[in-house]
Amino acid sequence: MSRAPAQPVLHAVKAEAVVVPTVAPVPEGELTEVEARRIDLWWSAVMVGSLGLVFALLAVFGGVAVPVLLALAGAYIFNPIVTTLERRGLDRTWGTTLVFAAGTLLMVGAVLYLVPVFRDEALKLPDFFSRASTQVVPRLEALLGRSVPDLVRQRTTELGQQASDLVQSAGPAAARLLAAFAGNTARFVVTLLGLAVVPVLAFFFLQDYPRLMGRLKDLLPRRAVGLVGRRFAEVDEVLSAFVRGQLTVGALLSVIYAAGLSVGRIDMAIVIGVIAGFGNMVPYLGTGLGILLSLVGLMLSWQGPWQLGVVAGTFIFGQMLEGFVITPRIVGEKVGLAPVAVIIAILAFGELFGFVGILLAVPVAAILKVVLSVVVQRYQRTSMYTGEARSP
Repeated sequence: MSRAPAQPVLHAVKAEAVVVPTVAPVPEGELTEVEARRIDLWWSAVMVGSLGLVFALLAVFGGVAVPVLLALAGAYIFNPIVTTLERRGLDRTWGTTLVFAAGTLLMVGAVLYLVPVFRDEALKLPDFFSRASTQVVPRLEALLGRSVPDLVRQRTTELGQQASDLVQSAGPAAARLLAAFAGNTARFVVTLLGLAVVPVLAFFFLQDYPRLMGRLKDLLPRRAVGLVGRRFAEVDEVLSAFVRGQLTVGALLSVIYAAGLSVGRIDMAIVIGVIAGFGNMVPYLGTGLGILLSLVGLMLSWQGPWQLGVVAGTFIFGQMLEGFVITPRIVGEKVGLAPVAVIIAILAFGELFGFVGILLAVPVAAILKVVLSVVVQRYQRTSMYTGEARSP
């Protein structure tokens, strides 16, 4: 009796999951000087190239690039608040929604309050300049005890009349400009869509801010993560110290100056206070303009020497509060940008790139400051600078 051929036995083999090894970042302290110098120089070159690319995109695709940059700026400014809420247990999406809701309510309230105020102040401008041209010089002569040259009197009258005419024609000119702009339907629609999409983009950028930063960090070479991360932290420290700090200082000083000048019954007190407060972002400009406009308003609304004391006390109190309380305790004592660097950056980028250059002058200056300090630091560690012989 023949046996049936034996059937082959099939054994099931359990498939093992394939684990992709992850490479841990190399600590910055384990890099050699040559590696650190190469990484820093590459980072500096990439940052300068990225700035050039941003300006090129603005020149070619300004209608698209500007809303994206505004949304990124908004996400950068409000990210610390959302991050703080997230650390206290609130979901990031809800934290972003809460920040946007609070910001929207604050903006609507400010608009509802400030628009009528500024409208009333704007209606006073023609009369303000007209009275300035006819009353400032006589009051100045009475204060100095001598008459000013006829040429100064004539030029003051002409400037006052020209300023009054300019303000009176500003409204119709703006309306004509808006009508001409709206006539180009495509451009008008693109501009409106760009402005409308900024809050939407800012919301998603703010919600996904840690994820975006994490993905960018994952793209870095593992040996460069620590050092490059520290360089970006230095840029953030310089930039945030100026942008967030100056916005806070400007808002507080605007309230202080506007309140003080209103107590002194100075014409255009609110407008002068806002100009002096937020003008402080350009060092010395806001304070200088505020004092000059306040003196003009003082001459037009003179009621006694007590007003001069109120004006002087307002600006002295504001500057002392900014120097001893607001900046050290509210903004922080981080090293930002030097006043001279800010002025040069605004003048240079404004001349080269116009209004967009003025807006980007401070962020670009902050990045270039860190880049320059990194390059100088690496140069001072080379044998060319120290004069030491190279190790074999």
